[in-house]
Amino acid sequence: MTSSRKVVLRFPPQAANQPLVCELSLKFGLVFNILRASISPHREGLMLLEIVGEPDRQEEGLRYLADKGLGIEALSQDIRKIEERCFHCGACVGVCPTGALTCDRESYLVSFEEKQCIACEICILSCPTHAMEALI
Repeated sequence: MTSSRKVVLRFPPQAANQPLVCELSLKFGLVFNILRASISPHREGLMLLEIVGEPDRQEEGLRYLADKGLGIEALSQDIRKIEERCFHCGACVGVCPTGALTCDRESYLVSFEEKQCIACEICILSCPTHAMEALI
């Protein structure tokens, strides 16, 4: 049974220029999707990664990355939309990098697709009525 999980990887400077994430596919048969990354050679880096595969293989792959010096954190928060606060201004739609927030062209109603959300929190900052909220 395959499953998906999102993790945050912290790259120390000595690991930032190594192709360690590719090893997840080559050594452990995992599929990954880089949702967000900020990594420069010889500097610390950060990557939000979705990993798909057998749970035991995911654990082995993450243990491998930890052994290589990467910090690993589970993505521990979800974003939710509070309908009562939203007046569908669309401020969040334009800043959403994944298209999780969309506006219907006929009704002008904003909708939120949680499965597409990467919890970047940009929508929270852009919402004038605080209708978007991070759950920790």
